Amino acid sequence: MDTKIHSENGASAAARRKTRRRLFARFLQRAKRWFLLAVLAAGASALCDMLIPQIVRITLDNCLSNAEVPSPAVTSVADALGGFAYIAKHLYIPALLICILAGVQMLSHFLFTVGEAHGAETLVKNMRDALYEKMLALPYAWHQKHRTGDMISRCTSDIETAKNFISEQLTNIFRTLLLLVFSAVFMFSMHAPLSWIALAPMPILVFVSLLFHGVIERGVTACDENEGILSALAQENLTGVRVVRAFGQEKNEIDRFAAQNHLYTELWVKMGKWISAYWCGTDVLSGIQVLLVLVFGSIFCIRGGLSSGEFIAFLSYNAMLVWPVRELGRMLSEMSKAGVSLDRIFYIMEAEAERDETDACTPPLDRDIVFDHVSFAYTENKPILSDINLTVKAGSTLGILGATGSGKSTLTLLLDKLYDLPRECGSIHIGGVDIRDIKTSYLRKNIGLVLQEPFLFSRTLRENIAIADDGVGEAQIEAAVKAAALDGAVANFANGYDTVVGERGVTLSGGQKQRTAIARTLTTKKPILIFDDSLSAVDAETEEKIRAAISARFGKATVILISHRIATLCAADNIIVLKDGKITEAGTHEDLKCAGGLYQKIYHAQNRKEDTANEDENAD
Repeated sequence: MDTKIHSENGASAAARRKTRRRLFARFLQRAKRWFLLAVLAAGASALCDMLIPQIVRITLDNCLSNAEVPSPAVTSVADALGGFAYIAKHLYIPALLICILAGVQMLSHFLFTVGEAHGAETLVKNMRDALYEKMLALPYAWHQKHRTGDMISRCTSDIETAKNFISEQLTNIFRTLLLLVFSAVFMFSMHAPLSWIALAPMPILVFVSLLFHGVIERGVTACDENEGILSALAQENLTGVRVVRAFGQEKNEIDRFAAQNHLYTELWVKMGKWISAYWCGTDVLSGIQVLLVLVFGSIFCIRGGLSSGEFIAFLSYNAMLVWPVRELGRMLSEMSKAGVSLDRIFYIMEAEAERDETDACTPPLDRDIVFDHVSFAYTENKPILSDINLTVKAGSTLGILGATGSGKSTLTLLLDKLYDLPRECGSIHIGGVDIRDIKTSYLRKNIGLVLQEPFLFSRTLRENIAIADDGVGEAQIEAAVKAAALDGAVANFANGYDTVVGERGVTLSGGQKQRTAIARTLTTKKPILIFDDSLSAVDAETEEKIRAAISARFGKATVILISHRIATLCAADNIIVLKDGKITEAGTHEDLKCAGGLYQKIYHAQNRKEDTANEDENAD
């Protein structure tokens, strides 16, 4: 299933790391300069943090009490300002220096925030663009295996989680490292024994943080997977709300959602308990560390081994040292969340996109179509098609009849390369050219495919009809609408072609949706037309008009008709009957209606229904 994000795409660990570095570099395009600005500003802010305690220490120890022999560098700076005695009489000088550093720190913080915000939003835009582009390039079979709601979750909340870590935590790592290094250096320069006491509890804090990291990573993975399930449930029920209401299943679906939501909530509550336990534990350890520094620092001050200025500065640096170590747990927690989210994002980016052969060609497609020993299965040990041998003459009409699951639609999906036919499972040729060697976009552009359940976008009728070709003119749209027998319905719409059809065409009837999809296919002349039971919601009279219009408009096109209606298939040049993935009957309507097979049974059954309906109508 798609939640197995670590190994499903099949690449080795080294190759995957290399791919992910390349992808991450792509995500960072135009964002790196902003993050660099944030890092430099963070460094300037950290430097100010280091210098302010030193100004306080020098003022106390060198200017006010002469308790410490100053270093040559400090002496030269003091001499430039008038000397220690002068500074002691004019304490506004160190106060002014602190104010200047605070101003620099404020400016640095502003630049850090601006760089971080710009970099984060640019990163998010790049990630969304890349994900959307990649998902549209993935095979139809890939989309069939993955829940839409889970994919939406990866493109929204997972991107947000990754952004939060990269913008709020990753850029802080540089500043944190500077604080740790500078704090330790200044502390050891002032008093080494007290520095070792301050650092003694740090390994314990680091160990607890690393231990906590593993717990959080596992917990976040479970939370993200269940969020995907929850999103999928919501998406499916909102999409199929009419079905839910038609069958009175509101309570059942609410209960299903509530149960999944409860599980999702419990997972996060459990995570909250672990986080609370971690923070409480680190608070105790940090408190002990601060207490040790205070106690031993006071002892060293009393014994004269540490000046008051050094002690005050030491406490400031110790606070800077403890805070990053305590934050290490939060960073690792956020890193765990971001790591899981990035795994889920990279899972999509690493999926194998549709790809043409290097020498893919664009041959004429108004030629014979040949299925040569074609076998196919969506899953192992469940064959859908078995050794299909079939020739569809150019310009002819092929009718396909068969029960549900017999492989009718699969034939057309393979022809349109929506599913790839493995090389060991036969081949499909058009004009003698294997479709594997034909450029995919060119093949699909020349095959008009109308499905039984067409998908319409929440746009105007005109936009839905013209979606297949941006260059379609008004005259072509009107001609296609007329051929699809939709012109009467359009005339009755208040806004005509500018009528918004709603999500999935919800404002249209089933027949109108099918005719809109037919019109969309007929806007441009295509050498191959496939109608996959796409007239099932249209009455017999309208169907007759559509078939006549298609014949008149596309007389030379190769047409494949899939239907359960004999009336739809009877005019076809050749008809095949599929059963359990095999061709059991083939011939014209006249041949098959007397052949004693499934076609004849259906023919007589449908004729009896029509006769009964006519008798009832006459009786009325």
